[in-house]
Amino acid sequence: MSTLTDALGRFFDFELTADLLGYPFVQQALLAAAALGLVSGALAPLVVARKMSFAVHGTAELAFTGAAAALLFGASVGVGALGGAVVAALLLGFLGQRGGERDSVIGAILSFGLGLGVLLLWMNPERTANKFSLLIGQIVGVDSADVALLTGSAAVVLLVLAVVYRPLLFASVDPDVAAARGVPARLLTPLFAVLVGVATALGVYTVGALLVLALMVTPGAAAARITASPLLSTVLAVVFAEVAVLGGIVLSLAPGAPVSAFVTILSFVIYLVCRAVGTVRLRRASRTPAPAAA
Repeated sequence: MSTLTDALGRFFDFELTADLLGYPFVQQALLAAAALGLVSGALAPLVVARKMSFAVHGTAELAFTGAAAALLFGASVGVGALGGAVVAALLLGFLGQRGGERDSVIGAILSFGLGLGVLLLWMNPERTANKFSLLIGQIVGVDSADVALLTGSAAVVLLVLAVVYRPLLFASVDPDVAAARGVPARLLTPLFAVLVGVATALGVYTVGALLVLALMVTPGAAAARITASPLLSTVLAVVFAEVAVLGGIVLSLAPGAPVSAFVTILSFVIYLVCRAVGTVRLRRASRTPAPAAA
């Protein structure tokens, strides 16, 4: 009982949390997390609209593989994760063009990436803490160089997304009509997959490869429950992602628990709240009598 009491006491140690917020590594982690929340929130509604949740998971596995390879060979983990994620995105984008075979392609790539990543971790007998952090995230490993890489990559993703957003949204909402109107869907599909891959790789630092779905999918799914407006859905998804990732870091400081646990919990709570709000609004709308015809 005393152990449980001590654990709960650490969760609500606000003084310790305030002290830790003054440390440079925590501030760097918050900057990296803010960039991740912005880019993942911007992409999440499109990920949901294009039904790419499973693809995000497959991309995360190869981001994990790239990070594991970088750790083994002494290279930058961030660069390795980006490389693995881009390779996965290109494979998914080109091999999964046909909707009927997309799930099988993702499953094959996912299993390959996870198996290879496990092998690379087994080949590296040292630095077990770093190996574990690839799966569940670890903010103490984020330094100034990592922040520069994360923010720079996020800026590139957002810039490209701004350029292709309108045709990409059109192709996501109504692909048949978009193709008939001349929208280059075969080019946009692998391009968007690469954007998702880069964003997924950024999430390896904070939430780890296993739980990056909490930021790449859940905010978009939550926003879709309360609005059908693409613009408002994107704004809400960004807000939800920022609350989850920044709040998760702050809540994890005092107890020293994995950041990913709090990020995923906050994301799921936000989703449940939005789902409840959407359900209530739908019931009220169904009970409202239709206006009489003139």
